[in-house]
Order: sequence, then C-alpha cells, then structure tokens
Amino acid sequence: MLRLQCDMNAKVDANWVQAAYPYLRAVVIEAAEAIEHHGWKWWKKQTLDLPQLQMELVDIWHFLLSEILLRENGNREQALEHLIKVMHDNKPVLCDGLEVDLGALDLLGKLELLIALSAVRRIEMSVFSSILSDCHMSWQELYRQYVGKNVLNFFRQDHGYKAGTYQKIWGDREDNEHLVELMAGLETDSDQYPEKLYDALRSRYPG
Repeated sequence: MLRLQCDMNAKVDANWVQAAYPYLRAVVIEAAEAIEHHGWKWWKKQTLDLPQLQMELVDIWHFLLSEILLRENGNREQALEHLIKVMHDNKPVLCDGLEVDLGALDLLGKLELLIALSAVRRIEMSVFSSILSDCHMSWQELYRQYVGKNVLNFFRQDHGYKAGTYQKIWGDREDNEHLVELMAGLETDSDQYPEKLYDALRSRYPG
C-alpha cells in the first residue's frame, strides 16, 4: 500500500514530497463525510450507509499513509518501519491533556476524536484501528478496498480530475458508489484485478 500510495502521489504531483501537502487536513474533511454517511441528525430519520462509510475510511487511510510517507521524506522503507512500530504501540491516547477511553466512545465519538487529532497534526493508529473495527472492517478488508480506490484514483487522474474536467456523478450517483458495485462483482484475488476494475470503470464512465 505504501508503494501504491507513493505512485498515486507522484501521479498527482511529481514533487509531492517537496510540496508537503496538508494530508491531515484531508483526513479532517473525509472523517466529516464519514459522519454524514453514518447519520448524525437527531431531528430526522437517517439510515447508516455502511459501504460508503467504509469507503470514507479507505480515503482516510490514503491520506494517513501519505502523511506518514511525507514525514519520512517519501522513504517507503522508513515509513514501513514507523507503521510497524506504531501498530504495536499500546500507549494511551491523550486529547486535550486527558486520557481517552476508546471503549467508552461510540463510532461518532471516535470519528470526532480522529478529526480533533488530525486538526492538530497528530496520528493515533489505535483510534483509526478502533474505527475500522466499529465499521466491521479488518485490516485485510481495508487492503482490498484500498486497492480498489487506488484504481479509481488513477482513473480519475487519467480522465481529467486535476484539470477539473472529470465527471464525478455518473447518472445520479457518485463514482464511489459505482466502484462499490463493481468491486463486488470481481474476484479481488486475481492478479488482473486492478486492470479489470479499471476497465469496468471505463465501461460505465459517461465522459
């Protein structure tokens, strides 16, 4: 995933390390979108859209990986060492000087905590891992969906995303929703999975 993320960042901007984009700001926005897919309005009936909520977590993971890579100056090996270290770090999560009991927070509370930490440029892998669990996602499932979204991101760039000519709404639905459907109909273990998914996206794209 670190290799794929480096490739994606370089496709957007060959000088992405020097540009030092605010990836954790993107985490803040994506986490807010996840809250929207969960539903938070107490004054009206809302339905949890779990597939789209999971897809927002995949987007968040893209930006967390990018930030970790950026802090290691784009060095994938050092970024991997860092990830392995923090994955096994059981230190408590502190926010505003207080220790946070993740077990006492519901999913919305954890998403709000992720936003707060990201806003002050902090990455707490235990918070993200707990959110994954609440959304019924294993790390293996995150990997599967990450590869799918990586293909969509390449597709977007190839079809004018950066230039502003890409059509994100296909018919009456976002491309993310089409992606979820197409992924469900393909064998993700196939070596040709990325290419087949790219071709499936192209067959649906209205542009």
